[in-house]
Amino acid sequence: MPNQQSDLALTDAALLFAALGDETRLRLLRQLSEVGPASISALAHNFRVTRQAVTKHLKFLACASIIYGKRAGREHVWTLNPARLAEAQRCLDVIARGWDDALGRLKAHLEEGI
Repeated sequence: MPNQQSDLALTDAALLFAALGDETRLRLLRQLSEVGPASISALAHNFRVTRQAVTKHLKFLACASIIYGKRAGREHVWTLNPARLAEAQRCLDVIARGWDDALGRLKAHLEEGI
């Protein structure tokens, strides 16, 4: 029976992967990983959407704790949160191990029938 803590972990993982499940947000993350912290103006320059649209995507990523922003003078500068991306990798590793185990059991079962 699931407990409240595991339900919260699943909700958190769902938010994380929902944030990662958008092409524009992935492009923003790639840009931040390549150039480091950047302002909304610098990030929006490479997109064919409005600055307001880029801001919405950045806020969604921040809500999922994948990035964080801080004021630097008149600009708002966004930075990656590598710990949160590592958490996503750990989730994917758990899922991959589950698939590997399931495929191993299927293989053993099929080999028994031969």
